[in-house]
Amino acid sequence: MPSIWQNDNEMPEFPQLSNHAEADVLIIGGGLAGILAAYFLRSEGLDCVVCEGGRICGGVTGLTTAKITAQHRLIYSRIAEEFDVKTAGKYLSANLIALDKYRSFCKGIDCDFEEKDSFIYSQSSRIKLENELRILDKLDYPAEFARELPLPFRTVGAVKFPSQAQFHPLKFAAAIAQGLRIYENTFIRRVKGHTAYSDKGSVKARYIICATHFPIINRYGGYFLKLYQSRSSVMALENAADYNGMYADENESGLSFRNSGKYLLLGGGGHRTGKKSCGFSELSEFAKKHYPNAKTAAKWAAQDCMTLDGIPYIGKYSPLSENLYVSTGYGKWGMTSAMISAMLLTDIITGQENEFSEILSPNRTILRKQLFVNAAEAVCNLITPTVPRCPHMGCALKRNAEENSWDCPCHGSRFDKNGKLRDNPAMKDANI
Repeated sequence: MPSIWQNDNEMPEFPQLSNHAEADVLIIGGGLAGILAAYFLRSEGLDCVVCEGGRICGGVTGLTTAKITAQHRLIYSRIAEEFDVKTAGKYLSANLIALDKYRSFCKGIDCDFEEKDSFIYSQSSRIKLENELRILDKLDYPAEFARELPLPFRTVGAVKFPSQAQFHPLKFAAAIAQGLRIYENTFIRRVKGHTAYSDKGSVKARYIICATHFPIINRYGGYFLKLYQSRSSVMALENAADYNGMYADENESGLSFRNSGKYLLLGGGGHRTGKKSCGFSELSEFAKKHYPNAKTAAKWAAQDCMTLDGIPYIGKYSPLSENLYVSTGYGKWGMTSAMISAMLLTDIITGQENEFSEILSPNRTILRKQLFVNAAEAVCNLITPTVPRCPHMGCALKRNAEENSWDCPCHGSRFDKNGKLRDNPAMKDANI
């Protein structure tokens, strides 16, 4: 199910790797994070190779709603509670720097860049909104409380971030990718030392960045415990409302709204991949009720890697891995996270100081409640005596009737009805 971005934009094409190549840096994964990393590293004089298993930005980047915002639901009160206010401030600063970097880039790129206010609303808890505003006030950020919203249902208000942004992610990525050394249809099957191997070639590099959405190397880092994947649905509606802003529910299973040209992008149905959902049917019912004259121009679903504490993992893959780096766990906020990742990894590899390296370190504590939820989910599905099984780590796959697929509730791998791999971290097809 292609998105509106994929329907109206032709991405540049690149060859398949068919021999041995060498570079200073190999980036595994040709989504926005990988392409931006290659762009910045090349500007520092490093020779980079990007290997993408399909087409560049053909995965999550092409399925995003493309909100460029430092407002990641009510993240700042959560960070202040789990860490401290100083850490919340650093995370805010990192995302504001990323937003400014997009502003600078997009002055020279035709990618439908627009500044819009961003709102996180609640239908039930004004206290949550007030807690977020209290932390933001301590950080001297000019967030506001919005009492009245144009949405077609009652809320108790929203936290407003002024002057955030939105754009067309594939137009932007296509411009950034020009001139980069990229190999498409080059699925990396294994990494040994400083060399990565695809079906028809290999790449040797001093440094390797794994930017594959969910990390594919299991022997380091414990990401199979530190991450889970959340899936959600989007519908592009013609002849619906124009809300002139970006809106999302503080509840991850709630609705989101943003306009793009003639379309209203209605999102929702968030759930752990592999769990039962009625995302598209729920969105369809909502659209019928509130936009009876609207027409569905496109619908698609995407999934996001969720960390234990809500902060991405960007940095050294593990304490035991030499010159191997990772970028993952963006939650639902991949646009600013991809930019932060590219800038941070460039600084790490080139030996420059970066004030955000500690808070984003993949090797920070894992003693969070979500760790035990992830572990319980894995154990439950590992001992479930059913077939088919996920080739990643052997968990029982669950039938997704709405999308006609088989999904893994442990780590989020997905397969079509015949077992062909759709989403990682699995590295091969399933036996259905």
